[in-house]
Amino acid sequence: MDLTQLRMFCCVAETGSVARAAEQLHRVPSNLTTRLRQLEQELGTDLFIREKQRLRLSPMGHNFLCYAHRILALSEEAMSITHAGEPAGNFALGSMESTAATRLPTLLAAYHQRFPQVSLSLATGTSGEIIERVRAGTLAAALVDGPLQHDELNGCVAFPERMVVITCLDHPPIHSAQDVKGETLFAFRASCSYRLRLESWFKRDGSLPGTIMEIQSYHSMLACVASGAGLAMIPYSVLNLLPGYKRVKVHSLPADIAETATWLLWRRDAFGPNVRALKQLIIEQAESSEVEAESILLTE
Repeated sequence: MDLTQLRMFCCVAETGSVARAAEQLHRVPSNLTTRLRQLEQELGTDLFIREKQRLRLSPMGHNFLCYAHRILALSEEAMSITHAGEPAGNFALGSMESTAATRLPTLLAAYHQRFPQVSLSLATGTSGEIIERVRAGTLAAALVDGPLQHDELNGCVAFPERMVVITCLDHPPIHSAQDVKGETLFAFRASCSYRLRLESWFKRDGSLPGTIMEIQSYHSMLACVASGAGLAMIPYSVLNLLPGYKRVKVHSLPADIAETATWLLWRRDAFGPNVRALKQLIIEQAESSEVEAESILLTE
């Protein structure tokens, strides 16, 4: 088994076709077929279910794909380290949708300017989904809702966040979850840490929400809430960026529910130059923001 075979396997798994994979890898299909058969013989198991027009991963193939991605990612990290430890090569980063919208544009622009030799790709999703991809090795690092909960991961606080509840403008004040029991909630998928935080608020106050409607974007969430169809919990930093944010009413939450933080996470065994450089840039920007805040206070 070698890295070339693993790249072939991953490409075929992603495209579902030897022909398409061969085209992407600039090889002849027969070469891929032979190398994949050799890999399966070495492993002693079938990695694919072969059908007339396409290939599907077998149950063992799905498991092996996770390891193949991790091996290839670690290989790229090792190659980067040999280049004087400078950031380089591919860097797969994951992020929550809220962080991608509010924090990443400035951060990634600065990262690209400083390290143009890094080819960075971004995947977004819920915290739960993104964390599992870091654990599997398909993402080198991720910005997710903390705190850290897995032994094989390491991380640090990247950005403080404050959560608020939003309702339509004529909604009465909200002092506890009892004030909104039975009302419809708009939230992301069940693996969203913010949704879990909102549900824990209801549970702690001995209240039950009404129907939970899953929404795919904060723009849609704001529109539904503004129409009076229900309520939602959202980072205040995101709300201020959404068009039409003045059409909803903002309600404060208890500190233990409202105050949270976005963490930068990575595998303990894969803290390479690319991740290290991103961590350092986050620290620098945080320190710069603190200096600016102190300067404003002194001039007021």
